[in-house]
Amino acid sequence: MSTPIKTPCVKVCFVDPKQGVCVGCFRTMEELGKWTRYSDAERDGIMQDLPRRRDAYGARENPAG
Repeated sequence: MSTPIKTPCVKVCFVDPKQGVCVGCFRTMEELGKWTRYSDAERDGIMQDLPRRRDAYGARENPAG
């Protein structure tokens, strides 16, 4: 039996067409499409960057906040 692939998916799948990222997990369309083909190290690297992307997205959507 294989080990499940780690994923940041929160099952809130909506891609912001302006930003090109899923507003649930903040992965790009390319990352979503290639997720299962990435190595564990590549996935870990992307997942480490997701909090920064979330914060940057929030700042763009709520510039006064």
